[in-house]
Amino acid sequence: MDTSRLLRVSGTLAATAALLVSAAVPGGAAPSSAASGRAHEEVPTALRPYYEQKLSWHACPGKRRDFECATLRAPLDYAAPSAGSDLRLAVSRKKATGSGRHLGSLMVNPGGPGGSAIGFLQGYAASSYPAPVRARYDMVAMDPRGVAASEPVTCLSDADMDAFTQVDATPDDAAEVRELTAAYRGFAEACAEHSGKLLRHVSTVEAARDMDVFRAVLGDDKLHYVGASYGTFLGATYAGLFPSRAGRLVLDGALDPSLSAEQVNREQTAGFQTAFASFAEDCAQHDDCPLEAGGRAGVASTRLKMFFDEVDRRPLRTGTSRQLTESLATTGVISAMYDETTWPILRKALRSAQRGDGALLLRLSDAYYERNEHGVYANLMPANSAVNCLDLPPAFRSPGAVRRSLADFEKASPALGTSFAWASLSCAYWPVPAVGTPHRITAPGAAPILVVGTTRDPATPYPWARALASQLSSGRLLTYDGDGHTAYNRGSSCVDSAINDYLLTTTPPPASRKCS
Repeated sequence: MDTSRLLRVSGTLAATAALLVSAAVPGGAAPSSAASGRAHEEVPTALRPYYEQKLSWHACPGKRRDFECATLRAPLDYAAPSAGSDLRLAVSRKKATGSGRHLGSLMVNPGGPGGSAIGFLQGYAASSYPAPVRARYDMVAMDPRGVAASEPVTCLSDADMDAFTQVDATPDDAAEVRELTAAYRGFAEACAEHSGKLLRHVSTVEAARDMDVFRAVLGDDKLHYVGASYGTFLGATYAGLFPSRAGRLVLDGALDPSLSAEQVNREQTAGFQTAFASFAEDCAQHDDCPLEAGGRAGVASTRLKMFFDEVDRRPLRTGTSRQLTESLATTGVISAMYDETTWPILRKALRSAQRGDGALLLRLSDAYYERNEHGVYANLMPANSAVNCLDLPPAFRSPGAVRRSLADFEKASPALGTSFAWASLSCAYWPVPAVGTPHRITAPGAAPILVVGTTRDPATPYPWARALASQLSSGRLLTYDGDGHTAYNRGSSCVDSAINDYLLTTTPPPASRKCS
């Protein structure tokens, strides 16, 4: 059972697969007017000690000694920076590898919210991004506040997380509804107990302000940035706050910040159905396809729903002390929708599950939750809930509201809609109120911003990229006609060359360029 709404760059799952989501809610109260954007660009006197600090760089510990690490100070509360409460934010960099003209720093963020940007940098971007880009930029990352090494939000113990993820997320009766709502309440109460006042200060707006402090401390006049998935909302929020400081921004797998939480959740449900239809079509081309639907999405959805119902009645063995419940099975299936290279694993996992073995689906679910083989969870899920529930008001505030919307969610996805709808209830019990509302981000005066959308992206449906590109006054849309979540560095030479040219020359691709 997913705690909230989650978006992630597909490469992070592909690396761990050898993610149940309802949606990542865009949040925060980033101003959309030119006046408010410019007002925030002047550094107040109280913030100057943060902007003028000097970082003490040192070799990162362990096996990452080719990277430098440091700690950045930021105020807990930007509205009261002199209150004496600071956050210690982890940052890392790998200096440019080439001899050409240095273009500054390129900050990366893989999404979530809750994904470790430093983990993404050190484990993927600094070695796998195109060589010409790595040659000209220092590759840098900062774990956002509340995430990973940056004052992480903590909630449940590992054992309690195991129990939480197995709670039935498609309740069939009043008793199961009470169990589900009790689980959501318990999760929220644990976060309040263990993370206290931090929960009020992990919004996307505050994370974007931290990015500007980091930019200044690095000595860059402008922020250059590649953000994937939720990272697109973080980057767009930055542009809305600091349009004249926005440099080359790539927003890959974009969110639409003008949507409410309910709209985002429902539209993402439809996005995963689109991805599942593509999987079903591909599955039919293989002898080991477990769906036996001839590529027909409707029949495949019915068979998947029947499978979930059967697992709900009789959980599967996994070769461990844990059984594969319906919630974990759903998580495992959804996880494989993020990257089409994972589809063969899903075929094998579903075939094994039909034979009574849920081990491989459980592994896919564990990869989504960032649970390692020792049963230890990263703080992905607590951070995800903390940011999402602060960024936007809840999609639903009561079980009754969920029931009234079930038909719409099930229409969007016959097999997955019920799970997505009930997962949308989680923020109803959050201990602190939301500070953000749906809003348009225009960032007037910003340099050209490249927005990238994938036509069959499950987690960030393609219309969201079109919407964000049209909202941004300098937005430029790049379309990838393909499958999976995000597009950069995923096999399309057309996409990669367009983004590389933009990062290296500042020239965006022609308007409405389409790649395949």
